[in-house]
Amino acid sequence: MLPVIQINYLAIAAGIVSNIVLGFLWYGPLFGKIWMKEMGLENMEPNTKEMFKSLGFMVLGSFLTAFVLSHSILVWKPSSWNLQGDGPGWVYAAYAAGFTWLGFYIPLLFGSVTWEGKSWKLFFINAFYYLVSLSAMSFILAAWPA
Repeated sequence: MLPVIQINYLAIAAGIVSNIVLGFLWYGPLFGKIWMKEMGLENMEPNTKEMFKSLGFMVLGSFLTAFVLSHSILVWKPSSWNLQGDGPGWVYAAYAAGFTWLGFYIPLLFGSVTWEGKSWKLFFINAFYYLVSLSAMSFILAAWPA
C-alpha cells in the first residue's frame, strides 16, 4: 500500500517565503557579523549579480526542501495510509523537521568542520538556522494542508 500524498503548493510557497525571511534575519541582523567573520568574508564587497544568483539558488533549494518536507510530514500521518488516528499536525511537522535536521543536515555540517576546517561556532550558527528554518517550514506545511 502506498501513501496518499496531496501537495499544497500555496503552503510550499509560504514555506519558501518563510525561509527567505528567516535567512535574511539570521544571516543579517542576528548572526551576520559573526557568520561573515567565521566564513572569512568580513572585508568582502558584495557583488549584486552574485547575490541575485545566490538568492535564486536559495529559492530553488527552499522549494526542494519544502516539497520534500511536505511529503515527509504526510508520510507520518496515519490517514495518508488510509488508517485512522491522526494526531495534531504540529506533531508530524516536528517529526519531519527534527529527523530531517538530525539525519541529513547535521552530518553534512559535521563534514564542514572535519574536512573543510570550518569552526564549531560556524557549525552551530548554521545548524540552528537549519533547525529553525526546517521547523518553521514544516509547521506552515502541516498547518496548511492540501
